[in-house]
Amino acid sequence: MIEKVNPSHPDKIADRIAGAIVDLAYELEKEPKVAVEVLIGHGSCHVIIETTVQFEKEAIEKIVKRIAGEVQPNVVIVPQDKHLEENQSGILRCGDNGIFKGMPITSEQLLLSNIAHDLYDKYLTDGKYILSENRLIICQSHAKTIGIKEQYPQATINPLGDWTGGTDVDTGATNRKLGSDMADGVTGGGLHGKDLSKADVSLNIYAFLKAQRLQEPVELCCAIGDEYVDGIPYTDIVKIAKQYIDSIGGFEKFAEWGLF
Repeated sequence: MIEKVNPSHPDKIADRIAGAIVDLAYELEKEPKVAVEVLIGHGSCHVIIETTVQFEKEAIEKIVKRIAGEVQPNVVIVPQDKHLEENQSGILRCGDNGIFKGMPITSEQLLLSNIAHDLYDKYLTDGKYILSENRLIICQSHAKTIGIKEQYPQATINPLGDWTGGTDVDTGATNRKLGSDMADGVTGGGLHGKDLSKADVSLNIYAFLKAQRLQEPVELCCAIGDEYVDGIPYTDIVKIAKQYIDSIGGFEKFAEWGLF
């Protein structure tokens, strides 16, 4: 059983804004420290950024409007906590406490991901999809149900009828769709809006990639300040995560679909 949402879902719009801000942080600094939370809906977008980076609010507002359209940005930028900053001084150490679980992607999960991508390529509007054994549920905004039915005749499609979606219908928040992003690998930490020093980003990616390679579950834990996790330097885990992020085009692209 798996649920996916597409990049125009309000929660994904929030994730994408946060990801784009992290991309900007890496343009401005080689090893930035940044954590972003976004809440968006009904014409407003609230962005809170804790960071070492000297952002200009105008640049953040430009990102918001590029991704979300004509909304009113409310941007708050504050320095990173000094204790957290000192944790990373001298050598890159694990940026938080946490538990992490990597799980191999199943054929059912991959099938739904492919269906979600296919529908998004066609409609580019808010959508949410579920696959549970033999039941496929498709909720696709700004789309005629009859048209989707021709492509997926056995699916339950828009059960309450054709609908409009997006941030004028629903609010969105960062890291609220972890099941869509991580499938069976969901634990406590979200993937989006954080630099690579943060364990929620690097260790979740590392555990996911290791699980795909081994085709078995991978469970890890860490304490803030750890220099080694899973028997290897944390700096190596960050490098692995960075290579993955770079390979898919950055943090904003990562935010569109999560890990699969």
